[in-house]
Amino acid sequence: MAAPSFSLSDFRSALLRLLPTGPIWSREPGSLPYLIAAVWAPTFQRNGDRASNLLADAFPSTAVELLPEWESTLGLPDPCAGTSPTIEQRQAQVVARLTDNGGSSIAYYTALAKSLGYDITITQYVPSRFGKTFGGTFGGDAWAYAWKISAPQFTIQQRQFGNAFGEPYATWGNTVLQCEIRTRAPAHTVLLWDYGGQGNPAVLGTFEIDFNTLE
Repeated sequence: MAAPSFSLSDFRSALLRLLPTGPIWSREPGSLPYLIAAVWAPTFQRNGDRASNLLADAFPSTAVELLPEWESTLGLPDPCAGTSPTIEQRQAQVVARLTDNGGSSIAYYTALAKSLGYDITITQYVPSRFGKTFGGTFGGDAWAYAWKISAPQFTIQQRQFGNAFGEPYATWGNTVLQCEIRTRAPAHTVLLWDYGGQGNPAVLGTFEIDFNTLE
């Protein structure tokens, strides 16, 4: 539920209602109590607006003014977000760091990517062995440590109502996804990236891989 927002007239009326009753305490426009209440009302309105803003900044997914404070406690910003990340990207990184409990399963990496705004699928590989399905990837023991992340070539993140003013209407790219997952990938594994490709990673898609490690 959105925080309440009160106008100048709301605060002026509230101040006037606090006055004692009697003929000298007139609430009529132009009277001295009315003019004094009109002077005080803007201060109360500013305080109310700042309090409402604090409610939004108290949560990392909506923080703007306090976003640097959230980031500094989590070692952000970092190179993962590039040189000029949007407010939404920075918020997503903060949320991902705060909710990250660690893990090494497919479900963990899929959920991590989702928290950053990306939908991915993960494929694991095994070395060639007797009885393996014909037509599959042929390779040595190193394939036991290879896994592929499939994602759209460009993940488009559209602006939504309520986003920070001045941000681009849309951003696209997978830089944050790659960087965040690489920092969490087990050191002994080989990570393949597939943007739009299907099937054998040695044939289709765009990949970053040293095939000498997968002989």
